[in-house]
Amino acid sequence: MNNHAIASAFIALVMSTAPAQAIELNPFSIIKGAVEAAVEDRSGDDIKKDLKIKASITADVIDEMGTDIISLNVDVYEQVVMLTGVVEKAEQKKQAVKLTRKVEGIKKIYDEISVIKAIDKDKGAVEGFVDDTVIESKINALLLDAGGVNVTNFRWRSVGGRVFLFGRALSKPELNKAIGIVKGIKGVATVTNRVMVRPKG
Repeated sequence: MNNHAIASAFIALVMSTAPAQAIELNPFSIIKGAVEAAVEDRSGDDIKKDLKIKASITADVIDEMGTDIISLNVDVYEQVVMLTGVVEKAEQKKQAVKLTRKVEGIKKIYDEISVIKAIDKDKGAVEGFVDDTVIESKINALLLDAGGVNVTNFRWRSVGGRVFLFGRALSKPELNKAIGIVKGIKGVATVTNRVMVRPKG
């Protein structure tokens, strides 16, 4: 499968399995994920496994929970899943994780879903969305410009200024550099590291 076909397959899988407003607050993350999948230093089989897991989580979680959740983001790298986003009740957070565990092929789950009461959500929800979008765009631009950071192996999510890094670093210095760059971005409150370190080969 060539790069264009992989990217197209990714977009088709995500867009056809769930309402965009429930699974992704930032529409650009869909395109970002497709581009990453197309250029990563990973086998096509590994990428296909991750795409299948993400599509299954997207479909199963949304179908079961409905669209009353505030946001839910799913990132998958080498069959490890990171869940981020915002729900109004602790029960919804538990349900999302429980449903995710039912999906076949998952090796590990990082539950980074935040619980925010409806009253807090309504107070400046639009501002929060804009801020997180700006932060994620800055992360993308700065990591791309940084020498020594293989950006295609990284994933990131910003939730109210709390950034979650995910994916793979080829060395500890590369990871430390990426974390340092993200911490220096205006608006970033905290950085949670869920990146594995593993050299090539």
